[in-house]
Amino acid sequence: MYFYCETCKKKYPLNSHSYRCTCGGMFRLHKDQSDELTREISLGEFQTPLLPIRTGKLDFLLKLENLLPTGSFKDRGACTLINELHHLGIKKIALDSAGNAGASIAAYAGAAGMDCTVYVPDDISDAKVAQIEDYGAKIVKVPNGRMNACAVVKENLGDAYYASHVYNPLFFEGMKSMAREMVEQLGGAVPDYVFMPVGNGTMLIGLFQGFMDIGRLPHFVAVQSKKCAPLYEAYHGLPPEPKRTTIASAIRIEKPKRLKDMVEIIRASSGDVVAVEDADILQARKFLGAHGIYVEMTSAAALAGAEKYFQAGKPDNYKVVLPMTGNGLKR
Repeated sequence: MYFYCETCKKKYPLNSHSYRCTCGGMFRLHKDQSDELTREISLGEFQTPLLPIRTGKLDFLLKLENLLPTGSFKDRGACTLINELHHLGIKKIALDSAGNAGASIAAYAGAAGMDCTVYVPDDISDAKVAQIEDYGAKIVKVPNGRMNACAVVKENLGDAYYASHVYNPLFFEGMKSMAREMVEQLGGAVPDYVFMPVGNGTMLIGLFQGFMDIGRLPHFVAVQSKKCAPLYEAYHGLPPEPKRTTIASAIRIEKPKRLKDMVEIIRASSGDVVAVEDADILQARKFLGAHGIYVEMTSAAALAGAEKYFQAGKPDNYKVVLPMTGNGLKR
């Protein structure tokens, strides 16, 4: 296995402290069929349930990623990333996160005995800070938002490996397991649609790669808040709007690094991107809570988007999966 530049194809070893190519291109992962990922460290990962739910005349399937060990889907990518880094002998890592990825990577790094520092925006929730610190990681709060945290960590890496869930393709490799689970739970069928909240696009990219391995794509529908919707604007050819704070804080990403890839994935799957009001996200979250599903605001965006997309109805035989990305206890 090795990384290679998506632009110039230059190769890099997995333990390289470069996080992107010297030409500026982003990394992708080359893995031969004989290559096996290491699985030495576990926090008790399991196949998350696929729960049927009905809202009005619409029926959906909730993929309960909020039940994973640290409370979010990011555990899939973190497990694969940290296992491989541990196997390579890496002892010190740093990353930036709005919360969920930081908690997931910090947890697996703690289990691996790694030194971990997480750079976070200074408006991160106290619950997420407490969770990350309980895993033994160091927190560095950075002013001026999520994108500035990304800039600051890269300036202060020192001898640490940049264990980024956005830049490092090993994280996407871990996300493939969700695609395999969906197909198994649907009796070998690929879902017709998968709706998901999208910020940096780690779930979208990982699921795309996973379903490509399987050989068939569902229609991917990305959901963003109207207050911060760069993918929606790019996909629909709209001029960029001023970005504002949204209650769906985990997808408040103003300039996603893999925006071009995300647009191409949506098009390849004959999917779509929808933008919803924060009020609709809040209403969706209250609905889910009233039905026993306690998720963070960003998770509820998937339901708000699916309801908007199918407001005129949907065929009863369509299998529509909505990953519940994070637990409500992390607010």
